[in-house]
Amino acid sequence: MLSPIHQINALFIFFALILGPAMADVIRSVDEQTGLLSWRMQEGDFELKVTQLLPDQTRAFFLARGFSKETANTIATGCIMQTIGSNSADKDAHGAVDVDLKRWRMLHNGSEGPIKPKEQWDSEWPAGKVSDAARLAFRWATFPTQQDFAPGDYGWGMTSFGLLPGSYFDLKVVWSAGGVQKEAWIRGIQCAEER
Repeated sequence: MLSPIHQINALFIFFALILGPAMADVIRSVDEQTGLLSWRMQEGDFELKVTQLLPDQTRAFFLARGFSKETANTIATGCIMQTIGSNSADKDAHGAVDVDLKRWRMLHNGSEGPIKPKEQWDSEWPAGKVSDAARLAFRWATFPTQQDFAPGDYGWGMTSFGLLPGSYFDLKVVWSAGGVQKEAWIRGIQCAEER
């Protein structure tokens, strides 16, 4: 028979294995002026903030950069979020935070799958459908698929989750810090609805 302390340790290990990736420190907030939701995750020196963008905001942004109405609407209704990542370590510290969106996963309606990186969008547009200038604007406006954040670095851009407006999903964020892979869930993210 296990001692009480061994029983507690065994339970802790059991639940750690069952629960999988850690639940990071996540704060959900609402912008008082816009009513848009944000989720901010902090884990060690890595901070990630995901904020709703209205489909109309996204539509207008891409129409102004030369996209057709049809293509701008397709992007706008693909659950676009403003994403900001940063490494809050002191500039004198060593160790980058490495992010690769291809390793991120979404859990939506019981199915787990990848998010939709900018390269997938770009490959879906046949030659001539989207101008080179519009493609370049899209690449610059979207969060980099791979990025290394040195201590004190930050970056931002739009991230696409490929879901319909109003959809809910959980996001498994994967990154490396000091060469060690880490992952954490942000639960209950909601794509902005049409207004």
